[in-house]
Amino acid sequence: MSIAEFPTNVDHVHINSSSPNAADHYQLNRNHSQGHRHPCVSSKRKLDEYSPNFDDDDEDEDEDVHLFNLVSVRMKRGETCVIDCSSDGRLGEGTSTDCERRDFDALSTSLVAETSPEPIPSSCELQFFVRTISAGNTMVMLANINDTVMSLHERIQAITRIPIFEQRLIYRGRQLRHEQTLLECSIQNNAELQLVGRMRSTEHPKAWQIVDDMVSLILRLYRGETVFSALEIITTSMTDFLSLATATDLDQTIKQLQIFLSLSAPAALVMLYLSPMKGNKECADNLIKHFMDLLRHSVSKQLHKCCAIIALEFCNLLRRDNPEDSLYVLCRSTLGSLLEADAIACGMRCIESVREPIKTLELIPFVDELANKLSIDLSSSIRSPTSAGPSATDIRDFTAFSLPLHKAIEGQLSFHCSKRVPLYRGGYRDPSYGEEGEFLYNIYLGLLKKMDMCLQEMQNFLVDKEKGDHVIPYPGWSQYLAILEKLNSTSHLFQGLEEEFWTIMKPRKSSICELIVRFAKRGDDYSWILCQKDVMNSESRRHLSMLMFPEPTEDYEELQEMLIDRSQLLEESFEYISNASVEALRHGLFMEFKNEEATGPGVLREWFFLVSKAIFNPQNALFVACPNDRRRFFPNPASKVDPMHLNYFKFSGRVIALALMHKVQIGIVFDRVFFLQLAGMCISLEDIRDADPYLYNSCKQILDMDANIVDSDALGLTFTYDFEELGTRNVLDLCPGGKDMVVNSKNREEYVKLLIENRFMKSVSEQISHFASGFTDILSDKILHECFFKNLEPEDLDWMLYGSESAISVEDWKVHTEYNGYKENDLQISWFWKIVSGMTLEQRKNLLFFWTSVKYLPVQGFKGLASKLYIYKSSSPCDHLPSSHTCFFRLCFPPYPTKSIMKSRLQIITQEHVGCSFGTW
Repeated sequence: MSIAEFPTNVDHVHINSSSPNAADHYQLNRNHSQGHRHPCVSSKRKLDEYSPNFDDDDEDEDEDVHLFNLVSVRMKRGETCVIDCSSDGRLGEGTSTDCERRDFDALSTSLVAETSPEPIPSSCELQFFVRTISAGNTMVMLANINDTVMSLHERIQAITRIPIFEQRLIYRGRQLRHEQTLLECSIQNNAELQLVGRMRSTEHPKAWQIVDDMVSLILRLYRGETVFSALEIITTSMTDFLSLATATDLDQTIKQLQIFLSLSAPAALVMLYLSPMKGNKECADNLIKHFMDLLRHSVSKQLHKCCAIIALEFCNLLRRDNPEDSLYVLCRSTLGSLLEADAIACGMRCIESVREPIKTLELIPFVDELANKLSIDLSSSIRSPTSAGPSATDIRDFTAFSLPLHKAIEGQLSFHCSKRVPLYRGGYRDPSYGEEGEFLYNIYLGLLKKMDMCLQEMQNFLVDKEKGDHVIPYPGWSQYLAILEKLNSTSHLFQGLEEEFWTIMKPRKSSICELIVRFAKRGDDYSWILCQKDVMNSESRRHLSMLMFPEPTEDYEELQEMLIDRSQLLEESFEYISNASVEALRHGLFMEFKNEEATGPGVLREWFFLVSKAIFNPQNALFVACPNDRRRFFPNPASKVDPMHLNYFKFSGRVIALALMHKVQIGIVFDRVFFLQLAGMCISLEDIRDADPYLYNSCKQILDMDANIVDSDALGLTFTYDFEELGTRNVLDLCPGGKDMVVNSKNREEYVKLLIENRFMKSVSEQISHFASGFTDILSDKILHECFFKNLEPEDLDWMLYGSESAISVEDWKVHTEYNGYKENDLQISWFWKIVSGMTLEQRKNLLFFWTSVKYLPVQGFKGLASKLYIYKSSSPCDHLPSSHTCFFRLCFPPYPTKSIMKSRLQIITQEHVGCSFGTW
């Protein structure tokens, strides 16, 4: 048989161009290429049967028309070829390789309409020729007709050292599959096979091989072929590809991710998803979801900017078919998360060799799409009580897609000018903002108008709440705060918009407060609204502050355990709390007193009350009570006489924060001076009125005194501060040379300022610093310390620490009490409430403490407690005292025969020394 010479580089073999599947695939890529500047996607995809020419010189898009009429095959240049191997005998007897057989094969359909060869007996051996194109040489081979094509590839690798994954064997215009036998391929004696390159030259043949095989398999599914375990094979290929691509440096990762786009993998998957053939849509849906999950969770954040290009490709392909499609929404959300994580800015580096970097203008359609969706959902959220309203996913995606626009605008502003300017000047748009600025501005105005309408409707709805009626919130309101936060962030980009935003929000105060109390969640960032006290009331401020504390765990194993001796309460509590790790304290406390059976939340509430009372006991010299209000305390400057005093202040800060975290009112409040210093704020003369009335009045007189009298030195004052410490009189200069500086009418304000600063700030600065450090230890984030106090008014913290200042209402008490064993109209219950009504305020507090370990009710009264209260009928003899289970707010007493007997028993347990530690648990 004579053998004609083959071309050195490329041989073109005609195939049937009428295949509808090939045309469909081409058309999909063709449309995509035209709309999205994506060279190398359609014209460079080298499919098995439909392989285009990969010559680097051939970039003319006009040749795309012939894409599915040509098969281009190319041998990798420079490989070694051996001429005659017929003496080696049968295939498989030579050198073996460790190459693993793969199931990823090329598409193989009967597109060449030729007459099938005559059947060959299975016992026959074949002699045939394998011609290498790169060198134009021929190998003569012998094989059994039942040998596989894979065994032939292995033999060729042993001879030529060409890797199997770079080999292709072509016979009669068709590539031979690895798993086929020579008989199945209709190989005849003296047949001529062409050995060509599997792919164009590349630095990453393995990555190319994985994607190429994967796409080939996808196209087989598209044509309706049955492929065993196809879903598993392709998902494994996706995982392997991303693992391979991301396991190297950034430059190589970019080049390998380019392969995924160059081989039109997204287009092939979307084509399969849009296929009408049964099972294809479900298969593609699973595959694309798997790939999106890999991009979102299996790729490091530094590579998100590269992967965003691929996610954008999927979005553009799917969005064109149906922008409401759930798979498109998933891909869009994935793209958003990649943008958010890496904050892609205009002109950033990405896959430059595939296409230009993602431009912010390319993200505008997604922002516009999401803004319209939010607007529609906002309208429905206020009209219908069953509407879910805007979804958290849509808001998160809207934020993510807007972020690059924000950064682009900020970059343009910093380039053109140093500060924000109006978007429009004299009717013309300021060029500093660019197209992104104008677009985002219009989106902002539209959503702000819609939000204002929703808040106004919500405010009308809340009128019933102000009347005392029970109001059930619409579920659609739940995401309003997130949208407001985004609008507030956008307003910072434009001059005057931030002020305008809060001006619009102030009349919607009641709606905003309701949103905060009902929907603000722990872990979200509310710094944007914390300082806006004009749009919040006390309840909403307190709620946001409480969210800064971690949620105590219910897992016993994670709690910080304490076993305290009552006789050494302060000392042992100090040891436990000071030595405990911050992480353990944030989980919560488990409290038990020595030699007592009681444990649980009730005992913990009692401990908080007792240890706080000890900390603020003036005899312990840590804090001083205000003369005009003995409930109020501020740090004692004389506390430094104890060398451990700073450690005790840190311990005190931890205890107070833990009490707030566990929502226990301790009956202690901070003086205004103490509160302001914790908030990092300056102290004025009016602030010291309660802390030191004598000094306040003296300073007030100096400031109000006639200037002539002050200038006459009638007061005899200099810039010094006299104070007594441990019985010793001390004099301190308020400024350098203060003892020689006379106070006059011109400097008296400075004198008062320095006097207050030294008396209330410098003298206790270390104590306050350590208290704040201990308090901050318990907060979820240490940077929240000053923010916690700045967010509050002093009265807000009073209610959080002290609770309700109103007298305990017996009627409210009865409303929140239920019975077990008794009925509401039983004599014992009637006697009980009559006796309680006749008690003094202190007796009621002691009874409540005995019952619940709560001595000070929350500001909401009994409604603010964690549970209703219960009265249980006990089976104890009538000469027994009542008992309690404070953890469950449960009071137990037997059916006393007379009111006088019940009263005598209750009088005993309402004595303060009995109220503590008399409950069971």
